Amino acid sequence: MSILLNLGLSALFGLLGIIILIVGYIIFDKLIPLNFSKELGNNNIAVAIVIAGILIAIAIIVSRVVAAA
Repeated sequence: MSILLNLGLSALFGLLGIIILIVGYIIFDKLIPLNFSKELGNNNIAVAIVIAGILIAIAIIVSRVVAAA
């Protein structure tokens, strides 16, 4: 029974982490006055690298918060 409980909690925390990551990206997108979708459509590698870095940073923070729970 504890294996199923742990599996369920892992799935729940994983989903929670993904939702928080998406919300963090949306907040970041609203704070910066740049159209990321347009820049990515223009194959702007620098913007892609910045977005990847921000997403990795948010993911590290979310993983620490979820691990503490």
